[in-house]
This record gives sequence, structure tokens and C-alpha cells, in this order.
Amino acid sequence: MFTVSKADPVARVSLAAAAAALTFLATSFFRVPIPLGYAHLGDAVIFLAAMVLPRREAALAAAVGSALADFFAGFPLWAGPTFLIKYLMVIIVWAARGGEGGLLSRRALFGWGLSSLWMAAGYTLFGALLYGSLAAGLSSLPGLLAEGAVNMAAAAALACALRGRIG
Repeated sequence: MFTVSKADPVARVSLAAAAAALTFLATSFFRVPIPLGYAHLGDAVIFLAAMVLPRREAALAAAVGSALADFFAGFPLWAGPTFLIKYLMVIIVWAARGGEGGLLSRRALFGWGLSSLWMAAGYTLFGALLYGSLAAGLSSLPGLLAEGAVNMAAAAALACALRGRIG
């Protein structure tokens, strides 16, 4: 499988910047309103970045690209929680796959699923805290769970399309 070498700092920084930009674009331009925010396709990019970039670079790309998307979408209050949630999504994918497996390995899919559950739980928790109501936080949970499933399917489709090129 194609991965970025830790020994090549130019490739790491360049691909991390590209992943952050793609995350921003997929988050910003493929939005569906849900309570307290919006669902998007940015997590599909995050899942793939977690598979090909070193852990730190993938986590920072996910966090920065997603937080900037929230900020520019008019949700600056969410930029901080988003940074933390997306950073940890990559850490979860990395922990689940154990640094092994191809783009569509069982470990990768398991990691994407756990990561999606964390994302839904994290946004539900922060929604409850930011709006002072568990009911407010829970109102976005169905949309967030659907977002996770759609992003896993989109990432799998992209992985299939890219299989001969990067995996």
C-alpha cells in the first residue's frame, strides 16, 4: 500500500496540506443541514488520509481542514470542538488498524466505524455542553450517525477507485 515515508518531510507536509484542503472542500461544499450544524463528506477524506499519511500529519490535516470549514461556514463556536473531534478520529483509525492493512482492510473499516461513533458521540456531547441541554445535543445524533455511515461508504468507494494508484 502507498504510504508517505516519515523520512521525506517535503512529501509529508505537501500531502498533509493537500489532505487539509480536500477535507475543507469536502466539508464545505457537500453539506446537508442537520440540527445544530450540518452533515458533510469531509470524513471520507479524513478516513483515507489516516490510511496513507503518518498519524500526526493525518490528524492535523483532519483537524485543521475541518475546523476551518466550520469557521468559514459560520459556525466558529464549533471550530474548537471540531478540531479535537477530528484529530481524535484519526488517532482512533490508527489505533484500530495498528499501522497495518490496506485501504479496505477489516481493520481499516473497523477503525472508520469506531471513529464515526466517536464523532457522533463527541458532537452530541459538545452540543449538550454548548447549548446547555442534553436534548439539544441528542437532536443531532441521528444525522451524525447517518453522516458517519455515508462517509464510510464514500471512503470505501474512493478507496476502490484509488486501489491501483495508492493501495
